[in-house]
Amino acid sequence: MSDVAAPADVDVVTFGCRLNAYESEIIRKQAAADGLSDAVVFNTCAVTGEAVRQARQAIRKARRERPGAKLIVTGCAAQIDPAAFSAMPEVDLVLGNAEKSAPGAYLPQPELGRVRVNDIMSVRETAGHLIDGLKDRARAYVEVQNGCDHRCTFCIIPYGRGNSRSAAAGEVVAQVKRLAAQGYREVVLTGVDVTSWGADLPGQPTLGQLVGRILKLVPELPRLRLSSIDAAEIDPDLMACLAAEPRLMPYLHLSLQAGDDMILKRMKRRHSRADALKLVASVRAIRPDTAFGADLIAGFPTETEGMFENTLSLVEEAGLSFLHVFPYSARPGTPAARMPAVAGAQVKARAARLRAAGEAALARHLQRQVGCRLMGLVERNGVARAEDFTEIAFTGGAEVGSIVALSVTGHDGKRALAHTLALQAAE
Repeated sequence: MSDVAAPADVDVVTFGCRLNAYESEIIRKQAAADGLSDAVVFNTCAVTGEAVRQARQAIRKARRERPGAKLIVTGCAAQIDPAAFSAMPEVDLVLGNAEKSAPGAYLPQPELGRVRVNDIMSVRETAGHLIDGLKDRARAYVEVQNGCDHRCTFCIIPYGRGNSRSAAAGEVVAQVKRLAAQGYREVVLTGVDVTSWGADLPGQPTLGQLVGRILKLVPELPRLRLSSIDAAEIDPDLMACLAAEPRLMPYLHLSLQAGDDMILKRMKRRHSRADALKLVASVRAIRPDTAFGADLIAGFPTETEGMFENTLSLVEEAGLSFLHVFPYSARPGTPAARMPAVAGAQVKARAARLRAAGEAALARHLQRQVGCRLMGLVERNGVARAEDFTEIAFTGGAEVGSIVALSVTGHDGKRALAHTLALQAAE
């Protein structure tokens, strides 16, 4: 959960993914344009039951601390279950995902009622409110895609985001160009299912073609990065960009979810364990410095100890370095919620074992960096991010948003330790 700066008496509280963080900036700008005052906007997440619980808890706390403020709830949880939030006495207004960035959304409109949530499946456009960067951040995020056409059995997000739709390539390139002109050294392409970009556009261009176009038409941008991608959808053009374009960062965060074929089938994923390993090997063959992260779910319904061991062993076998581990959380309305559940204690224990494996994998990755010279984007004072997503704590002055050369001398198990080789920005 994070706060996004807004007009002095308006707070935007963000839950969940990077796309939500991006959209919270749009909310901030729209709230200011509409003249909203003395309010708190909650941009919610629905990926787990815990995320929804945290949002409800934050709403109650905000009402206690700001009894006179207007409390507005939006985001995926509000889109999926608006009635639950409108039933909370603390809530003044519920907005759907399509409504939260619309002009006039935060103007008084009592004739429309307290709940303004339309059918997200009817939405056909995305990135209608492109923004020029995120305030006080070292990098900028560009939403190139929204929604999802897949129906994984554990996932409620398509019902919060709608079907997949892509931003036009020309609009994306123009925004990246504006961001580079403002001094951003790194841009991240983000969305719900980024690798599906282009499937709904004329000619069905690929994500790799979009990436190639950005790198060609915005030569002044030093670093382009991808957010989480689906292992089943990496196209040949994207592989070619990874092989030939050093400005495309060598880090892929894969939406794997499991390492056992039966569980993957029951999740209705479109890749197998062998597919994941083949992808990692193929990328490393053309770009050896690539690091990999992954989303993994522990304790999916019907998961046996043997099935879990297949996921656990995938961490080392695939050489993953950065894990996002989720204990399975049943979402009402999804097929997985009707499957035989794993005992809660086992889910918790398996998640802990996966996290421990992730910590060991990260330590191995960091140890390999010792003695290396890395180029780091300075995220905040004394902390930078390498091209392969390694976090680096460093000594020596450097301006936030600059790219500096760093010599890695060690690590603390969570991040590399380094000192600057050059105080000026490095190209």
